[in-house]
Amino acid sequence: MASALMKSISGIRGIVGETVTPDLIVKVGSAFARYTKKGKIIIGRDSRPSGEAISDGMKSVLSLSGCSVIDIGIVPTPTVQIIVEEFKAAGGIVISASHNPIEWNAFKLITSSGLFLNSKEMKKFFELMDGNPEFVKWDRIGRIDRNNSAGEIHINRVLEVLDRASIRNKKFKIVLDSVNGAGSVVTQNLLHELGCETVPLYCDMNGEFPRGAEPLAENLKDLAQAVIKHGADIGFAQDPDADRLAIVDEKGRPIGEEYTLALVTEHMLSMEKGRVVTNLSTTRAIDDIAARYDVQVKRTQVGEINVADEMKKRGARIGGEGNGGVISPEVHLGRDSLVGIGYILQMMADRDKSLSMLMSELPQYVMKKGKIKFDKKKSLAPLLSGIQKTWKMEKISSIDGLRIDFKKHPEFKGGWVHLRPSNTEPVFRIISEGKDPAHAEAIYKHFEKMIILK
Repeated sequence: MASALMKSISGIRGIVGETVTPDLIVKVGSAFARYTKKGKIIIGRDSRPSGEAISDGMKSVLSLSGCSVIDIGIVPTPTVQIIVEEFKAAGGIVISASHNPIEWNAFKLITSSGLFLNSKEMKKFFELMDGNPEFVKWDRIGRIDRNNSAGEIHINRVLEVLDRASIRNKKFKIVLDSVNGAGSVVTQNLLHELGCETVPLYCDMNGEFPRGAEPLAENLKDLAQAVIKHGADIGFAQDPDADRLAIVDEKGRPIGEEYTLALVTEHMLSMEKGRVVTNLSTTRAIDDIAARYDVQVKRTQVGEINVADEMKKRGARIGGEGNGGVISPEVHLGRDSLVGIGYILQMMADRDKSLSMLMSELPQYVMKKGKIKFDKKKSLAPLLSGIQKTWKMEKISSIDGLRIDFKKHPEFKGGWVHLRPSNTEPVFRIISEGKDPAHAEAIYKHFEKMIILK
């Protein structure tokens, strides 16, 4: 049976040769040309093997639809966002399925503001996709150009918000695991500018993923061993399109991708107070850190654009998602692993502390994440409604699935659970967090059993 085509605010994604086909490229490209009124479009991609062919097809469709196109090659997703801003383009398309396995690919759509399309904008775009493709006559075909300066522009944006001299003085030794993805070269160039000695691990940018695409702790064993072997100060891990960042400390211990944002939040608020925005699935450590500085935390639906929109609306100091996605308005309103790397190194330099010491000063929680496959034709509303009624005595948010913060339950008190359908896979996600592994596990198992029985 063919896989489903996933359409959401996280883009349009599927398995190449099944749902990602030439016909889909035509539909997406033609619709985006109409959406952007045939303006200038920036195209970038990650390193997966299907990317070049899909990119070539998309450039052709856009050109034949009347758009001028600038191809910036294999670059991180945030680089495309930045270049849309820099070149004052009408929009951008990132060809990347991010953390999905190598057989997947996707189209992420960017507006002229450098932000992804939000839910209202995506609805309008999907309506255009349902229409018939429209092409222009031969004398109105758009130009296709190539630009190789995108990585340098991105690096300079990051360097502008850092004290480069203080980081360079530390001469940090770093192991970098880019999963052979889009961050492989540009991240090494950033680290070189910061005076770091870099040990590259899986930085060949050949599209062959030597580990799981997500920078989860279980996928970072080689990075952990390399940090110990080389006596490195820290290990950084990215996903294929380099918008997410995970960290291994100097002792070879993955700190968990949730704590990337927690560390950056502590660093940023210590320098200047301001609002914090994150999604419902992100660790409670963010709330505890914000409380230290007497600032507010606003939680949104899962999805980068939901966080970015709220940050723009509220003038946030820092924000992001607990999957290792740091969003800094100082650089641009999008998840960016290069920004996260810069801030973490700045924090280590400013405080003259190892990563393990910095981690010991943060609130400590344990999270468990899992997923259950489900039939997308079946409504989840009755299930979530029943759970909400059962737990009505607790603090509940229903803006995105169901999040329950346990205030009264004798066993679960102090923890929380988030239940929601995924934007990127045909699965139902369960995320729980507790004071220790047993606490998180107990919450998780309770709701997993409840959902499976339904």
